[in-house]
Amino acid sequence: MQSKLNVSLRQIAYFKAIGEVGSFRGAAERLGVTQPTLTAQIATLEESLGVKLFERTRSGATPTVAARELLPVCNRIQEEVQSFVDTAHGFTGGETGTYRIGVTPTLGPYLLPQVLPEIHERFQELRLFVREGVPAELNQDLRGAKHDLILSTQPIAEAGLEISPLFRELLKLVLPLDHRLANKKVINRTDLVGEEVLTIDEHHLYHRQVTELCQTLGATTRRDFEGTSLDTLRQMVVMGMGITFLPSLYVASEIRDSDPLRVTDVFGVNMYRDHALAWRNRSPARPLFRRLAQTIRELVPATGASDLRLLY
Repeated sequence: MQSKLNVSLRQIAYFKAIGEVGSFRGAAERLGVTQPTLTAQIATLEESLGVKLFERTRSGATPTVAARELLPVCNRIQEEVQSFVDTAHGFTGGETGTYRIGVTPTLGPYLLPQVLPEIHERFQELRLFVREGVPAELNQDLRGAKHDLILSTQPIAEAGLEISPLFRELLKLVLPLDHRLANKKVINRTDLVGEEVLTIDEHHLYHRQVTELCQTLGATTRRDFEGTSLDTLRQMVVMGMGITFLPSLYVASEIRDSDPLRVTDVFGVNMYRDHALAWRNRSPARPLFRRLAQTIRELVPATGASDLRLLY
């Protein structure tokens, strides 16, 4: 008869940490345990599995062939454990526990501070662990169960996801006060023909959206000066390096009347982006996520940005 295999989730976590960090000492520091405790647990794991997992060297710990094969399995085990926990939460109504939400850097910092206090008031036992990422990464991480839900700009890859549209956010034209159009009462699309527009770097979806907008206006994007954030764009406009388009939530949050900028619309041009909440369509917490989406829609009018339109 085969002996009973005794492997704990803690041992798997310790094993994974050493594989990622490359040393017992570094893994112990990351995990907040003593190095002797870590070493003892790995020794027990090796004995249970009947294989050597690491070769100790002066520079750290090198995974053996067996360890290299086993390390990817750790992620799948931890994802299954999280799914087990999520399922249990689903049976209790899902309003207790910590959920991982991914947000885009051009939306999250300007929306979440406006809505999270009220969400916490309504769902007092709910915790949201917020991580930023560009939309392509968010979609991938949601499908890979690294996030439980994402708050992102559409389009969102729809395979296996449930998507709840939230609101439409208008984009505003932002110019320095010494620009030739700064004092023009009404700016038309023809006024922007040939203009060079500043945007953020191309790994952001917002870069593509602004580029497409410029193509419809006959303007071009400046590739020699690309910002790393919306704040960078605003500063470059202040310094007279060009004009740009900024989302109305950002404008309401970060731009003051005293700033040397003109913020306006382009007459007759619909400039906007749509936002949505999305989650895996088999998530046991989907009733909770639908309530969260509805709550965000209810709170949008109180954000201070007047150019938001609810979507259903």
